[in-house]
Amino acid sequence: MKLYSARPIVLILLFNFLLFGIEEVTAKEPLVVFLVRHAEKADAGNDPELTPSGKMRAMKLAEVLRDSRIEHVHSSDFIRTRNTAAPIAARLGLKVQHYDPNDLPVLVAKLRKAEGRHLVVGHSNTTPRAVKLFGGESGSAIYEKSEYDRLYIVTIDEEGKASTVLLRYGKPYVADQK
Repeated sequence: MKLYSARPIVLILLFNFLLFGIEEVTAKEPLVVFLVRHAEKADAGNDPELTPSGKMRAMKLAEVLRDSRIEHVHSSDFIRTRNTAAPIAARLGLKVQHYDPNDLPVLVAKLRKAEGRHLVVGHSNTTPRAVKLFGGESGSAIYEKSEYDRLYIVTIDEEGKASTVLLRYGKPYVADQK
């Protein structure tokens, strides 16, 4: 039986490493974006507060998302959206970052570049639009008058392909009976 020395093999491996380097192979974490409409608002004014039910829903959102590993919280700069985002931001020790709801492509591009896990608090018209801009499926329009329980989770893989999960949280939405 002939024995071979390991020295030539080690030298060949070392030479290849020095010549070509070793490409680090790491799995890129997907971008995960949680999107909600603000909680129940007090009136139809321009910048209303949350109702007591809305404040409860904001607390429920913080409870539901407590273990979601959110790293960034984004809100349009309105009282109702800021107050919906505040409990989860406080719970996670994060600062709420404001975005312009009239320029959603800028927000989407920023989040795609930033990667990580984000919560975006928006409005009945902007939340489904943001889901679509991420490449997700928003489903039917949000009923502006009383639908506040949608929680979208859009996951974007390293190829840019989006998948969407729609959950409900807090007091369930029941379509108005005419």
